[in-house]
Amino acid sequence: MEAAEPIRTGAVPAQPPRFVTGSLLTHILIMTGTGAVGLISIFIGDLANMLFLSWLADEAVVAAVGYASSILFFTTSIGIGLSIAATALVSTAVGAGEKDRARRLASSALMLTLAASIVLTAIVWVAVPWLLSLLGAEGRTHGLARDYLWILVPFLPPLAIAMTSTGLLRSVGDPRRAMHITLIGAVVNILLDPLFIFTLGLGISGAAIASGLARLAMVVYGLYAVVRVHDLAAAPSMAAVEQDWPPLLAVAVPAVLTNIATPVANAYVTAAIATHGDSAVAAWAIIGRLIPVAFGAIYALSGSIGPIIGQNYGAGEHERMRRTFTLSLWVTAVFTLLAWVLLTLGTGLIVDFFKVTGSAADLIRLFNVVLSPLFVFLGALFVANAAFNTLGHARLSTWLNWGRATIGTIPFVEFGSRQAGAEGVLAGNMIGGIGFGVLAVWLCYRLMQRLRPDATE
Repeated sequence: MEAAEPIRTGAVPAQPPRFVTGSLLTHILIMTGTGAVGLISIFIGDLANMLFLSWLADEAVVAAVGYASSILFFTTSIGIGLSIAATALVSTAVGAGEKDRARRLASSALMLTLAASIVLTAIVWVAVPWLLSLLGAEGRTHGLARDYLWILVPFLPPLAIAMTSTGLLRSVGDPRRAMHITLIGAVVNILLDPLFIFTLGLGISGAAIASGLARLAMVVYGLYAVVRVHDLAAAPSMAAVEQDWPPLLAVAVPAVLTNIATPVANAYVTAAIATHGDSAVAAWAIIGRLIPVAFGAIYALSGSIGPIIGQNYGAGEHERMRRTFTLSLWVTAVFTLLAWVLLTLGTGLIVDFFKVTGSAADLIRLFNVVLSPLFVFLGALFVANAAFNTLGHARLSTWLNWGRATIGTIPFVEFGSRQAGAEGVLAGNMIGGIGFGVLAVWLCYRLMQRLRPDATE
């Protein structure tokens, strides 16, 4: 494997790169903390969405959102992949002192995100009924999920641009405004949900409308912060696009492939869960909302270390780059432990809040108390992926994530389903990620060693 060389134009940024000096742990915690507040607020918005809908006392509605979430997770992951490309290249350019190139890359990244998200929206919108049938949705549940998605899918472009804006802000060391993008979306969503779901009596359609309006609020603030506050977007030009899209696509394509692996795996898990009834699907939908809230700090961490590694890579600070990765793994372990404790202690409250009983409640208890600690291995995989993407080896992320989504999911879930029903599906899904988390960490350390200027083959 050969290192991707940072391009140096000699341009001088207005301010020195933020992450090439100072305490790495401080940088990691600040970036992760602000990112976690923003991400968890969005996830809390989704959780509140599910909570409000569960109060309708209609299991089909909760199950419908569970099916829809698998498809939305897929579209969101593509947006995340595009933002990863922007973060990787812009942060490296900033670290190398290339302010003008960073601005041009940022503009090209926003244009790429807009074009790709519009095409994806059209394809997914048309395919919604077929996709839901593929996941196992039937009857009234299928119709509810279809209507929900037909309203919300057209809001993918503003969400994707907001995600890319978040990555760009982190690339220049502004985690506070990056946090504000997602925080604004969460607040708008939580405020509008009761209005549309209950006051206007729109039910699940009202929840979709509220989420769509929240995405519009996110993109408005995101573009304001990128363009007006940081002047991080040059005037669009075809010449710049032709120059910048090849390196952007070189990261974006494998990053998108990497990120859609997880929703593909989740879709398979949803289909496997669906064979055990709507009650199991409803429980899986609730767990799907609990995971990002409980482990939001880890998701934020994986999105935060890219700019730190990127700036140090661009500046040639290889030892700081390696220490960033090591510290991130320790932080992942600590965050997982805290999440496990909170989930275990809060299980009874969660079950009561969502008004679930019987087998659905049992599935939630199983995940919270027994399976959630295994998320540390998925967290390690996410952190390694961020490093691979930033260091010009995004294909490693792709292979690892798809390995996890196939070899690390299908046989484990299939075996678990046959042996222990829905409980076995959940257990197999988590156990299958252990080996790939360990492998990703080993490969990342090996790559960083080979990137050192004094490395010998």
